[in-house]
Amino acid sequence: MTAIPSGQTGPVPVPVPATVRFRAACPDCGERFELAAGALRLAIGASRRTTFYSFACPECGSAVRKPAGERIIELLTGGGVRTLRLHTALR
Repeated sequence: MTAIPSGQTGPVPVPVPATVRFRAACPDCGERFELAAGALRLAIGASRRTTFYSFACPECGSAVRKPAGERIIELLTGGGVRTLRLHTALR
């Protein structure tokens, strides 16, 4: 996953320009493509297993879910991807 800036250098301004796109690939059909922030979802959970990003492949329609480490989280949140924080029940 790579953020593609719109010719700007330095930090991404807020609000994020609509031209920010992300490179992705589908593990099912193997296609590579670019997605706008609105096509991605980021879920941040309590562990590495529950922290991931997801999207629908524009080529084959497969639902894709991939793990998101710290760098991916930074890129996606900085690029305006909607984020869901997953909470666990308190005991």
